[in-house]
Amino acid sequence: MHQPISLFIDFDGTISREDTTDLILQRFADPGWEAVEDAWASGKIGSRDCMARQVALLRALPADLDGFAGGIEVDPDFPAFMALCRRRGLAVTVLSDGLDRVARSVLRRLGFDVPVLSNRLRWQGGDRWQLEFPHARPDCASAAGNCKCSRFSASVVKVGPKLSDGRIAALVGDGRSDFCAAEQADAVFAKGRLAAHCDRSGIRHTAFSGFGDLAPLFEDWLERVRPAAAGEVPNGLRHHA
Repeated sequence: MHQPISLFIDFDGTISREDTTDLILQRFADPGWEAVEDAWASGKIGSRDCMARQVALLRALPADLDGFAGGIEVDPDFPAFMALCRRRGLAVTVLSDGLDRVARSVLRRLGFDVPVLSNRLRWQGGDRWQLEFPHARPDCASAAGNCKCSRFSASVVKVGPKLSDGRIAALVGDGRSDFCAAEQADAVFAKGRLAAHCDRSGIRHTAFSGFGDLAPLFEDWLERVRPAAAGEVPNGLRHHA
């Protein structure tokens, strides 16, 4: 029997070309959002507090926000990578410390229906918005809105190379919100700031620059931990052409 593999993929800067929250704020927020960003960058506030304050400064009608999200660029090789995951029957979850409405909009445009665990953007009427944090934890090491490390430490005790519930949990990411998750994951595929953090911290990882070069590296890893079986079928991933 194959050990189940759960693959968690970051959204902003990994699936999308740029940080989509920054793009939304640049387009629709009061300029004061930049001062809040500076407070976060200097470590004065956590990402949860930062994003809540920034979203409160948004001034956009839902149709305008969704229309803007529809034009967000993604890594052109992401759909092919998802096809690989589908062939190998992997359970894929998008794990983001950004905005759920934006991530889901982009994924729907690409034809993918996968779980998205992210901060919840709530319309308050008119052009006002509020951010909720259904996946926050008070003890989160990163003070993040979405405590990603909790996805990997739910079964804290590891048995050999896997979590005690039998899952092999892999992370694909690029930024600060992935740092603590990288310390918990069974396999880490990293780019950008996450790759630099893993280098500094001695975290074993596979570096990549985009889904095009990630695909063969990821498939090599899959063959080592779980060789392909004839007739393997999708598990937890649906693709709508």
